[in-house]
Amino acid sequence: MFLSEVIDHTIKKLKAQTANVMTLTNLSLGGFAILAITKGSLHLGLLLIFVAALADRFDGMIARKFNCESELGKQLDSMSDIISFGVAPALLIYQGILFEFGGPGMFFTVFYMGCGAFRLAKFNITENNGYFTGLPITAAGCLATLSFLGISYIPPVFYPFMMMILAFLMVSPFKLKKV
Repeated sequence: MFLSEVIDHTIKKLKAQTANVMTLTNLSLGGFAILAITKGSLHLGLLLIFVAALADRFDGMIARKFNCESELGKQLDSMSDIISFGVAPALLIYQGILFEFGGPGMFFTVFYMGCGAFRLAKFNITENNGYFTGLPITAAGCLATLSFLGISYIPPVFYPFMMMILAFLMVSPFKLKKV
């Protein structure tokens, strides 16, 4: 009887941490993306950001499946998302094209990151009502990252505007149904 209780307790603890491990995988991939980008491996950074998006998708699914959603997990997810979908994509676009704009390029990069952080903080203090308010940072980060593939084909002036639009969409009041 005692052994059975210990095993049940251990399994519950392992299930509870599985989602957090996936969230930390997201964060790690975002961190590796940043390091790759700063070393000039922009395409590797792009790949790591997209793999981080997969990890981000699965952490929430795992938490719901194992019924182990927690306040800690919510906060950890937001901290991971600012790295993987705020800092990493902004740095990718900066290193890929925005550096050519000098100070304004830096401004658009940091403004995007700030709006992403604001959006995540606001999300964490609001009730879950089945809707996102503003564009989720994961979507904004994936769109910014995807746009990197067009740098050779799209006029450079597109990128500051895109970063500004994505930043404003993240903090805008429009509602988007969760899927």
